[in-house]
Amino acid sequence: MFERLFWLSLGAFAVGTEGLVIAGILPGMSRDLNVSLAAIGQLVTVFSLAYALGSPLLAIATAAWPREHVLRAAMGGFAAANLLAALAPGYWWLMAARVLLALAAGLFMPTAGAYAAASVEPAQRGRAIGFVYMGMTVALVVGVPLGTWIGGALGWRATFVGVAVLALPALAGLCLPRPRQVMQAPAGLRERLGVAARPEILRSLGVTFFWVGGAFAIFTYLAPFMHAAVGMGEASVAWVLMLWGVGAAAGNLLGGHLADSKGPRYVIVRALAIMMAVFALLSLAAAWLAPPLATAVILVLIAAWGVAGWAFAPAQQSYLVHLAPPLAPVALSLNSSAMYLGISLGAFVSSFAVAWGQVTVIGWIGCGAEVAALGLVWLGARRRPAQPAHPAAA
Repeated sequence: MFERLFWLSLGAFAVGTEGLVIAGILPGMSRDLNVSLAAIGQLVTVFSLAYALGSPLLAIATAAWPREHVLRAAMGGFAAANLLAALAPGYWWLMAARVLLALAAGLFMPTAGAYAAASVEPAQRGRAIGFVYMGMTVALVVGVPLGTWIGGALGWRATFVGVAVLALPALAGLCLPRPRQVMQAPAGLRERLGVAARPEILRSLGVTFFWVGGAFAIFTYLAPFMHAAVGMGEASVAWVLMLWGVGAAAGNLLGGHLADSKGPRYVIVRALAIMMAVFALLSLAAAWLAPPLATAVILVLIAAWGVAGWAFAPAQQSYLVHLAPPLAPVALSLNSSAMYLGISLGAFVSSFAVAWGQVTVIGWIGCGAEVAALGLVWLGARRRPAQPAHPAAA
């Protein structure tokens, strides 16, 4: 049924792999480029900032282009930017390549979702979008661990070459004849800012910001954290990332199911509370436990983090749609920007702990961010006007 969407899902797999695999190859990049781990971590900060700011602007700039042209240009640019990253002679060239990667990914993913939704009957739109984004889920379980292993065995440049090679068949598939779609004009900046200014939307975007900021305060430096906490080598980090990815895939399914059956707020509060506890326990385990007990405890915590963290995502999107049904596309677009701004800040704040040689305290940074997210959820609950219970707002 969705044969023509396969190439979009493959493209999403490549985008997801590149976006997350850097956490597993940071130490090798730091050594090869002769820069500190904290400086290398800024590659995540800059990527996320470029994605958050560039994605909505590129959507507006390409509004009149047929969607298939946008998809081809974005995936072609993504493949080329990966090759530029692999060939980067120094840190700043690599930083520039990461900016290009962010812009290409920020153009491809929203366009792929829009193309999928418009390719099927209205009753099949959810499944079509889910089929495309399944590529991101598979990237968590397969692409990121494999890319980390390649980086450990052949060097970090080989990882970028591998992602570029993966993007090429996606580009070839997108160049096959396909039905023409003309993009509708997206919401302008004024309309986006107007939606963001609504108090309930703004609070929810803040929840997203702190949720993902806390997660990436740790995920960005997961490899050096595991080395400092339990002496784990870079090759073994690939298995840790696979464990996290399996948990994330399960959490994504669980979160969507519970959001439908018990309401988004039910999932949001519990997911944030679990993440808050997990992040604090990560730092405590690193400080007070010795291997192999520390290794076992930390691995269990990372699996729980994957489940809780990715259970939050579909529940939060469902909640935003409930808050503003007629403006759902704008609200979800703003949510995506809030996510990448949060990733940028989380990686940036943790870089100071890494620069000071205190990588094991990043769990406390993540915990603090989740506390802030829970505080905003609590504030929103207190300020909601009394009204009949709605299943989506439970």
